[in-house]
Amino acid sequence: MELSNWGRWGPDDEMGTLNLITPARRRAAMALVKEGVPVSLSANAFTEKALDVPCPAEWALTSASDTGATDRVAFPCIHGAASTHIDSLAHTFFRGKMWNGYDTSALVTKERGAIKNSVLPMKNGIVTRAVLYDIARLKGVPYLAPGDRIFAEDLEAWEKKAGVRVAPGDALVLRWGRYGRRSTLGPDDGAAGLDNSVLPWLKRRDIALLVWETAGYTPQPAGDLPRNAVHNFIQAILGIHVLDRADLEALSEATASRNRWEFMLTVTPLALTNATGSPVNPIAMF
Repeated sequence: MELSNWGRWGPDDEMGTLNLITPARRRAAMALVKEGVPVSLSANAFTEKALDVPCPAEWALTSASDTGATDRVAFPCIHGAASTHIDSLAHTFFRGKMWNGYDTSALVTKERGAIKNSVLPMKNGIVTRAVLYDIARLKGVPYLAPGDRIFAEDLEAWEKKAGVRVAPGDALVLRWGRYGRRSTLGPDDGAAGLDNSVLPWLKRRDIALLVWETAGYTPQPAGDLPRNAVHNFIQAILGIHVLDRADLEALSEATASRNRWEFMLTVTPLALTNATGSPVNPIAMF
């Protein structure tokens, strides 16, 4: 597979393209902080079932008294739409293999979880330069329509308009306007997203992390790869981590008001042994 990154960082690697975030890249990201203004990229957790949230988060206050309170929080479907989350490289597979060629049948089991490629290698967090690709703004609309496909030409048109582009080790933050559309029109289980043809472009750009609003389950032409090919392929074959269900509405306004589309991004997954994903609250810092 000519697009594969398997073996690029050795036979035992579990970090994938996060290896591209070097100390120098982190220092460069920190240098982007001029105002000390944080912006969250997290949606509020959904605790009620909806058309686009079939498996909501669970919350309950278990005790309350004059000395304190305790609650219970659970995410029965961490990879669903209930919360903003990051996928580990043990989340999606390609023909029985996951990132770096590991055999999934032996290394990801219901009894033991993800023995390889879990979220635990990300315990020290992710700090890097990020660039917002605001495709809805590029098109002059508040949001794209479910089923709209985003091509490499769109990404490059945005780079020309914004005067900025991702570099190796960066996070690409892709906005089509999901949460803005939801707040205006209500829940919808459809999505816009990257066309399958973007895969070679992502490989060439050497991004470390892809942040988006939906899993990219975009209708593709008949006879093409499945609609979730981008989501699965970039993780299993390219080793790119995916941060899913990010709410980018506040970020879109923050960047537009500054005419500045790059910023420092921090992501801190929970230290969950053998887990395939974790809730996160990503922070853009200006």
